[in-house]
Amino acid sequence: MKDFNLENRRLVIGGIATAVVVVYIIRLFTLQLMSDDYKKNADSNAFLKKIEYPSRGLIKDRHGKLMVYNEPAYDIMVVMNEEKGRLDTLEFCRAIGMTKEDFIRRMDNIKDRSKNPGYSRFTQQLFMSQISDKEFSVFREKMFRFPGFYVQKRSVRQYETSLAAHVIGDVAEVSQGDIEDDDYYQAGDFIGKTGVERSYEKQLRGVKGMQILLRDAHGRIQGRYQEGKYDRRPVAGRDLTLGIDLKLQALGERLLEGKIGSIVALEPSTGEVLCMVSSPSYDPRQLIGHQRGRNHARLSRNVWKPLLNRAIMGQYPPGSTFKTSQALTYLTEGIITPQTQFACHHGFYHRGLHVGCHGHSSPLSLVEAISTSCNAYFCWGLYYMMGNRSRYKSTFEAMNVWRDYMVSMGFGYKLGIDLPGEKRGLIPNATFYDKAYHGSWNGLTVISISIGQGEVNLTPLQIANLCATIANRGYYYVPHVVRKVQGEHIDTLFTRRHYTKANRRAYDYVVAGMRSSVIKGTCRAANRADYLVCGKTGTAQNRGQDHSVFMGFAPMDNPKIAIAVYVENGGFGADYGVPIGSLMMEQYIKGKLSEASEKKATDFQKRRIGYGKANR
Repeated sequence: MKDFNLENRRLVIGGIATAVVVVYIIRLFTLQLMSDDYKKNADSNAFLKKIEYPSRGLIKDRHGKLMVYNEPAYDIMVVMNEEKGRLDTLEFCRAIGMTKEDFIRRMDNIKDRSKNPGYSRFTQQLFMSQISDKEFSVFREKMFRFPGFYVQKRSVRQYETSLAAHVIGDVAEVSQGDIEDDDYYQAGDFIGKTGVERSYEKQLRGVKGMQILLRDAHGRIQGRYQEGKYDRRPVAGRDLTLGIDLKLQALGERLLEGKIGSIVALEPSTGEVLCMVSSPSYDPRQLIGHQRGRNHARLSRNVWKPLLNRAIMGQYPPGSTFKTSQALTYLTEGIITPQTQFACHHGFYHRGLHVGCHGHSSPLSLVEAISTSCNAYFCWGLYYMMGNRSRYKSTFEAMNVWRDYMVSMGFGYKLGIDLPGEKRGLIPNATFYDKAYHGSWNGLTVISISIGQGEVNLTPLQIANLCATIANRGYYYVPHVVRKVQGEHIDTLFTRRHYTKANRRAYDYVVAGMRSSVIKGTCRAANRADYLVCGKTGTAQNRGQDHSVFMGFAPMDNPKIAIAVYVENGGFGADYGVPIGSLMMEQYIKGKLSEASEKKATDFQKRRIGYGKANR
């Protein structure tokens, strides 16, 4: 008779044995094929993979003057698997000049995967970055006593001058977001954070190299693995040549000392940025090495916002500089002719609405209206455009046509400059006003936009680009800071002409008005005998003191420079904008200031407004 109990026991025992064998097979498969823990352990005993960092690309001005270069620095790296239990912590701390508490904190941060997701006890981890030559020489003498610690040669950015901090930008340690966005980086690497250092990071950073070093059982380096057969040499970053003229930049920063504002100068024929000044500024040398974090925090807390690049991030009412865009629109749309005259009795009066204006002759035609910066003329132009039912079906349609002209001139959207952080400003459209006034609005409601007030906001860069477009009689190139990248062609975005909706004939009349403004209008302080200057002032209304605005270009028929000056709380455009703009144009066109102009520059350098007075 068959013993079923015995048969069942055999099945159970056999099943258990089979399960054990399967578990062992799975575990062996996992250890040998799926997990690299043992491979890492074996490799870490035999090899030391040492990253070689490339030198970062140099940055020069348009004349080849060095602006940013590299200096040697050193990182201290640690392999946790080699260090554990073998280090005299107190001696190490004395050698490197830190407290034991700081040492423990650093080691804990390395092991914390929330702060260092790429952590492995078998690979080098950053312990301390960018120590100086002096600190390194002290540490190197005793390094043999500190198992698991190595020194890695790096470089640190250095600056020839304190100029153009907002343009150049700065370099700092990568964030976790940077590492997640690009697997080129690992904890402890450095990346461009602002300015061209950020926007041209991939060109500047180069390509890392690697040395594979062979070690003995005691961890001592025996040389290169297979005589360097598998090593990779680092590839240096590409050098950048900027369009910035350092002498012009230096003068601009002098003239805006103690003032809040911006100066942007462009080369109309290329769109290259000749200078970009934002005041207040800071010394980029404050943001390198161990002091970077402390200094950056201090600058961030400063109420005057020295880290803000007002040239591309400041959004302001353009004031009367905007009247040039209105003239171009009215002429091209046939709302006015160059001979059309409007009366001005100290301003625009209609149906109880009054927009004030200063005293001048009346009535007057377009060129004189630009020359004298008549508010009434451009208010009437917008009023008749919004109410023209023979050309537009409704005010809504007329408003959107107006908006399309403004957008074609580079307003309302980012121009696309090769710097991070550019703001778009604001150009309202019909939908904007429908929402604001619940569909009940007309030309009188929005009349202030015709003189660069109301809802209109531009950046100083956009004002400078407007001026460059007028200088070119109808087109512009996207403004760009970088003139040349070593070994590369410049992006075609910066070499294409962008034509506006306004016609060429309209630009001729606007140029004539800007020339008349310099000869006998609001820009007389910019007039010269040796080259022809065209200009337009702006006095932008503000809750406090008005802002002083100027845009101009020269020479008139072969423009080399187009410039915008914006001085917050500077008063009339002729008070600060015109004289500063005139000095800047002279510096660029003549190569230096005359003796009389140098005295004037020194006078403006000493003047203080707003934060300048508060910081005396």
